[in-house]
Amino acid sequence: MKSPGVEYLTKVLNLSLAIHIIPEVWKMDRTQAQSAHSIIINRLLSTTQKMDSAKDKKTRKNISNTAMKSRRLRRSQNNAKNCGSCPDRQMNIKQAIHAADSDSTEVESSTDEEERWKDVARSAEVPADYYNIQKLVKYIKAGNQTATIVSLCCLQDYDLTTQINQFAIQDIGGLDVLVNILECNDDKCRLGALTVLADISLNIDIRKTIVDLDGIPLIIDILNSSLNNLKTVAAETLANVAKVRLARKYVRVCGGIPKLVDLLDIKLHILQTPREELNVEELELLNMARAGARALWSLSDSRHNKEIMRKSGIVPLMARLLKSCHIDVVIPIMGTIQKCASQPKFQLAIRTENMVADIVNHLNSASLDLKMEGSTAIYKCAFDQATRDLVKEAGGLEPLVAIIKDKTIRENKPLLIGATGAIWMCAVSDANVMKFDQLRTVNHLVTLLNDESDEVLTNVVGAIAECVRFQHNRDVLRNANGLPSLVSLLNSSHAPLLENLAKALKECAEDTESMSILEDLDAVRLIWSLLKNTNPRVQAYAAYAICPCVENARESGELVRSLVGAMELVVGLLRSKDILVLSAVCAAIATIAKDSTNLAILTDLKVIYKLAELVNTTEDLLRKYLAAAIASCATYGNNTQELGRLRTVTPIVSYMTSDDPEVHRTTAMALEKLSMDPQNCITMHQSGVVPFLLECVGSTNKELQLAAAGCLRNIRELALRAEEYLLKIDDD
Repeated sequence: MKSPGVEYLTKVLNLSLAIHIIPEVWKMDRTQAQSAHSIIINRLLSTTQKMDSAKDKKTRKNISNTAMKSRRLRRSQNNAKNCGSCPDRQMNIKQAIHAADSDSTEVESSTDEEERWKDVARSAEVPADYYNIQKLVKYIKAGNQTATIVSLCCLQDYDLTTQINQFAIQDIGGLDVLVNILECNDDKCRLGALTVLADISLNIDIRKTIVDLDGIPLIIDILNSSLNNLKTVAAETLANVAKVRLARKYVRVCGGIPKLVDLLDIKLHILQTPREELNVEELELLNMARAGARALWSLSDSRHNKEIMRKSGIVPLMARLLKSCHIDVVIPIMGTIQKCASQPKFQLAIRTENMVADIVNHLNSASLDLKMEGSTAIYKCAFDQATRDLVKEAGGLEPLVAIIKDKTIRENKPLLIGATGAIWMCAVSDANVMKFDQLRTVNHLVTLLNDESDEVLTNVVGAIAECVRFQHNRDVLRNANGLPSLVSLLNSSHAPLLENLAKALKECAEDTESMSILEDLDAVRLIWSLLKNTNPRVQAYAAYAICPCVENARESGELVRSLVGAMELVVGLLRSKDILVLSAVCAAIATIAKDSTNLAILTDLKVIYKLAELVNTTEDLLRKYLAAAIASCATYGNNTQELGRLRTVTPIVSYMTSDDPEVHRTTAMALEKLSMDPQNCITMHQSGVVPFLLECVGSTNKELQLAAAGCLRNIRELALRAEEYLLKIDDD
């Protein structure tokens, strides 16, 4: 078997020269050939010395030295500089990136420059390959064109993915040499240098060095080449280097993204034809598309890059590549889609290009990586009702449930996170929940409640919260013994998980039997403790969960009073600046205040003064629950008169102009209670509340009807008493 370096020599060198150079290793197997590199190099030097006549020496210059001089000259210029990729751009690339583009909001990948490879302990006995590789780099530095090509070929016979071999190149200054070679005009040299860079750029330190050496513009320049194999290796190198954040900015500033997008433009029949049936040219195009997809996958970690990719026309090309039968092409495209799917414009494009059906089809693939990327893409896209419907129509719910049922993939956390997240988002639609019920999804989700990953648990609990909106699923959860598992998770510190737990337990507390179990598990105390959490969303949904817990508890009033400092904590949250928190706390107060003893305690805590400070809001969500809280608190003592004195009546009357019928309902309830005070009735009448109340009397909502009618009755009674009083004065 011939070594890769030997095979490559016969392709790139003159055949007669190759015959002189490699007769000693031609018949060796790979192991023997690798140990014979010194023979190749020695014969190379002796052969090239014989060929170098005085006439040839002027025309065959040292590539490495020439490139080095060129780079030193370019770096020494302090004036305007041309970007290698953009000849018309008179600017220094580094200055442009740092001055004009901070990109501080982009999400970094898990392999960015902040993550450092662990230092390899260099033992006293350095492998022989270390010195052989350094010898080859020296030949690249000092040799002519032929020596450079042969040395690059020989480098490929070593495993350049291992750290010690990467150190061998880095320690002797080989990276600078390889980057300099990219500036030469010889395609064979550039191909060899790029092939080596593609392998060694798996190392994070080497990626950073390539960026520091201004290698990105040179690689992007190569994307303009007419040789497909050269563009392929350039894209493969960018796929590795672009995992560094600064590299992603370089590629964007130098205009590399549109060039990479162009690599994806290949014919559909190539994508749908097996590799063994493709000719050489078609294979090159397929490999080029795969490399371009990998590069764009790395670049899509930046939100700025995503927008440029979209404007460059990547969406229809992604839709075409998704139909490919080649898994190694589909995986990076699916990865790019799932990273871009968080953008609303991409979500719309994914729907309009009918990509959802293809994404669902790949969920049945044998490739776990492809399943992971596909399920994650659905997870990010399914925030929209239309996308959720498309997933259901394409038959995507069954494979998602099949993934979480498979116990063999429990250790594959990214796949489990993607599948459970997709189920969570799809369960937002009622029709999808009905389909999940047929697949016994709640039972399968309960088995995942003991998972150790916070992300998995967050998605699982979120999916359960959506499913238990229906009473039959509350029964399923209770019978599957899922409530103790949910309550035990309340001790977690992961904010998104706590938020979903509060949502799930709120729905469960609507069921009397489930609430009885929650009381026995001391769940109410744990939910109440979430009000101390620093995350506003956790506070808000905990307050919402308190409402059914208090309402359906066996001894609701006593339950609240048994929690030390509970009502002080609730009233204290009325100082929050978050509308969601204020709305939820008002809802909780409205429920707690239904008990007269609790209402007395709340009044002593000056709750009506804090509620009065909020009445000038224009947020319908807050208006709805604030009016309910005022309706519950106004009936105690002289709270009605005090609320009138605090000038809350007129702002509350203005709530009737809202378009939300729920706001009308709670507002009418508040006005009915406030109208118990004659002075408030006068204020309401002067504020023009009567026409609104008359309209509400005709509503189909009985609560709204009764409240509006009660308020009108109080206003009318006051008017009648006033008339009687005036008539009595006239008679006197």
